[in-house]
Amino acid sequence: MSQFRLARLCLMLAAVGLSSSALMPSAHAQQKTDAPAAAAAPAETVRPELFKLLDPAAMKPLMDAKNYAEIQNRITQAEAIQNRTPYEEYVLNRMKISLGSLTNNNAILLPALESVINSGRLKPNEQADFIQAVANTHYNGKEYAKAIEWFKRYQKESPTPEKVRPALIRSYYLLGDYANAKTELMPVIADAEKAGKAPSEEDLRLLASAANKVKDDAAYLAGLEKLVSYYPTDDFWTDLLNRGVARQKGFDAQTNMVNVFRLELAATKQMAPEEYVNLAELSLRDGFPAEAKKAMDAGFAAGVLGKGSNAKSHTALRDKAAKQAADDAKTIAAGEANAAKAKTGAGLVNLGWAYATMDQADKGIGFIQQGIAKGGLKNAEEAKLRLGMAQVRAGKTADAIKTFEGIKGGAGAGDLAKYWIVLLNQQQRGGAQQTAAQ
Repeated sequence: MSQFRLARLCLMLAAVGLSSSALMPSAHAQQKTDAPAAAAAPAETVRPELFKLLDPAAMKPLMDAKNYAEIQNRITQAEAIQNRTPYEEYVLNRMKISLGSLTNNNAILLPALESVINSGRLKPNEQADFIQAVANTHYNGKEYAKAIEWFKRYQKESPTPEKVRPALIRSYYLLGDYANAKTELMPVIADAEKAGKAPSEEDLRLLASAANKVKDDAAYLAGLEKLVSYYPTDDFWTDLLNRGVARQKGFDAQTNMVNVFRLELAATKQMAPEEYVNLAELSLRDGFPAEAKKAMDAGFAAGVLGKGSNAKSHTALRDKAAKQAADDAKTIAAGEANAAKAKTGAGLVNLGWAYATMDQADKGIGFIQQGIAKGGLKNAEEAKLRLGMAQVRAGKTADAIKTFEGIKGGAGAGDLAKYWIVLLNQQQRGGAQQTAAQ
């Protein structure tokens, strides 16, 4: 969490707006020392006995020397003087603020700050700064309910309410008020995006976490999608594909689990060992051994396959995929005529995806498009998804995005298409940033 440390607002009296001239004893007090104390102090001056204790010229060397004991001694003596005027009380509290901030003594600092704030003697900008100081002090002391109270007061009284919004949000979150944290975060993130800026990663993490705490699945996914878009990591992608696709109502694992793994392979640097294996086995099931071999090769290259108790089974699966891929490469062209003669376009779609997995994506695109146009498909949306993935493999990003944008529903195909677009946009943004840096 970001910390909002209290700035040393009052290290010296001069820094908080007091000067020796402001503390000069009144002439009336000097002439009539036998008069009652209350009558001897004009509204904006202090009596000689107080001035002697709080004189800035005497206090500054003590502060510079860190002689806090003597400063406290002078404050204690000043407190013993009876019938202090409001202005004398104000001056005394300013000195307490200096001591409290220098010594990190909140027991001295907070009451003095509140008294000065409520004195009505501060200029508007000073008032706001002091209110923020109180809020920050409570925040740093983990008194989050109090911090929220003062941050909200700052927002009401300051012309820059947005200045403390990050601290207010984190106060809500750390207090356990996740609903308010989420509510406050949403416009912050929206404002950043409207301004053409990436929301901060910390804000997006907080949004996802707060939404998860209050079981707001829609807000959690929204936060996760933005994290994947602006700050992609393998963990974010894995969680997004799990929650945003595989666990969604109506998801057809038999058809689209393999497509989840295909997107994960494209989006992450490294998958879990079992996910490489699952992708390979599902690809073999569907008749795409070249894809199965590439999945296993990627797992071995990542250093997560071919080790431990499963080393032999991993090697056997890779060898099986390699053999079938070699055989498929020899016979695939012979299947083109049969696919073209079939009553439905399913054979053409499968043929096209097979070519795409063999690094012949441009050729594969044509067959998939023919199959979709021919019709009679059991799952037309999944066929479109394969077309989009083939276009990605061919480097036709704009065409792929257009294809993905046209995919709806499809037992998970629509969600997968949406996240393919997220990935492609993120990659394009990253590429543009890299080019600008060069």
